Amino acid sequence: MYDKDFAIKEFEKIEAVIENGPYNDTWESLINYKTPEWFKDAKFGIFIHWGVFTVPEWGSEWYPRLMYIKDSEYYEHHIKTYGLHKDFGYKDFIPMFKAEKFDPMEWVKLFKEAGAKYIVPVGEHHDGFQMYESKLSKWNAFDMGPKRDILGELKKAADSEGLYMGTSSHRIEHRFFFGHGKEFESDVKENCGRDDLYWPAVELKDDNYFDSCAEPYPSEEFLQDWLLRTCEMIDRFKPRVLYFDWWIQHIAARPYVRKAAAYYYNRAHEWGIDAALIYKYDTFAFGSAIYDVERGQMKTAQPYYWQSDTSCALNSWCYTVNNQYRSAESIVQTLADIVSKNGNLLLNVGPRANGEVCEEEKSILRSVGKWLSLNGEAIYGSRPWRVYGEGPTQINDGGFSEKAEYDFTPQDIRYLVNGQYLYAIVLCPSKDGKYHLKELGGEHKDPKVNSRFHGVVDSIELMGFPDSRIRYGFDDSALNIYSEKAKIDNTKMPIVFRIKLK
Repeated sequence: MYDKDFAIKEFEKIEAVIENGPYNDTWESLINYKTPEWFKDAKFGIFIHWGVFTVPEWGSEWYPRLMYIKDSEYYEHHIKTYGLHKDFGYKDFIPMFKAEKFDPMEWVKLFKEAGAKYIVPVGEHHDGFQMYESKLSKWNAFDMGPKRDILGELKKAADSEGLYMGTSSHRIEHRFFFGHGKEFESDVKENCGRDDLYWPAVELKDDNYFDSCAEPYPSEEFLQDWLLRTCEMIDRFKPRVLYFDWWIQHIAARPYVRKAAAYYYNRAHEWGIDAALIYKYDTFAFGSAIYDVERGQMKTAQPYYWQSDTSCALNSWCYTVNNQYRSAESIVQTLADIVSKNGNLLLNVGPRANGEVCEEEKSILRSVGKWLSLNGEAIYGSRPWRVYGEGPTQINDGGFSEKAEYDFTPQDIRYLVNGQYLYAIVLCPSKDGKYHLKELGGEHKDPKVNSRFHGVVDSIELMGFPDSRIRYGFDDSALNIYSEKAKIDNTKMPIVFRIKLK
């Protein structure tokens, strides 16, 4: 039950933390934020979409909303499979969410094997069901369903294995997520109260999700509740990463977003940790948090640090029986491209409702981890070179523009630096073992000559094959490399040349 007195005390605490810390809730203050060095070095994290929405194992993580849209395929599937909405609504999935095979240590060890340095389990998705013990709502995994503090258990496991633990909030979209359920006879009732899972079940005008001024505006009551929930997660888990989904960019939410950011940064300062706050679109003033691109990349390198998040499955963020999975090769190619452009990759997995990670995702993660175990020094702790890369294949720019797979060639190369080494990641190996690195062309001594590279190469090594014989030489157009070990025709998995500079 909602406790007004408790809420008042929490608001007083929030205001005190903001007032007494180094950051206040203004953009002028928040732009003093600096991206943590650990985050810049980590490069690769795991996102986890898991919750009640996984129980149907059908469609996508938007099942809770789409099941209430009349005549949609979700609506029809729900009636056919579970019955009428008035008799079996979304709430009725909660007892079916048992998580009986959930083993947090098994998950974390798998993610560590994959080469991830941080994990971001969803704390609360659009459905409003919290995946942790909460004092603000009974609709949580500790009091219902599996009756376990899922995030608490994952944090303990992550800490024990040396992974940074974060979490994400998708709560803001809950405001309109169940609104269509009031358009017909269902378990979503008109004027449902604050203690109802579906509250407030408001419907956006024209379903205009991306309009920052969409009407009707969220109420102060809802926004205050959002802030309380956000700060509760911060205090409970001291997350090194706090990820916000979209729609917090709404103009009415901005004052509360600034308060949440100031509270998070001040708490992190108090605890002596470096916090990474992730956002989408133009929610934050530039430089006050880390920009994220959902299901997409950047066309070229950026002068600021950023993150891309995508999923192992192309069609859903949660597990469904019809998921279509990306190849491990395409994920490694994506990782290399993003890192060369000054970004991180947050790769999502969607465990089954019982807590098992499916075999398809296990295979993907282990393949990515195997590649990183051989080539990780080109990724972790690296920084972009003068140019991110070269090659004929053009990357789509921005969010929701990803492809299942790019048709990369041996001419598509990405460059990174780490210490005295320059790394050339060939996104698709050649069949003849010959490689031409045009951005390194011309071993010129004259700085007036139009070449990006004027260094002296000490040696070149094919990573994973330390004893392989590498032949190389310069001409006016390229650094030319040949290696028998680099003659590969049975995989598109990238290869890496480590170039030692004198």
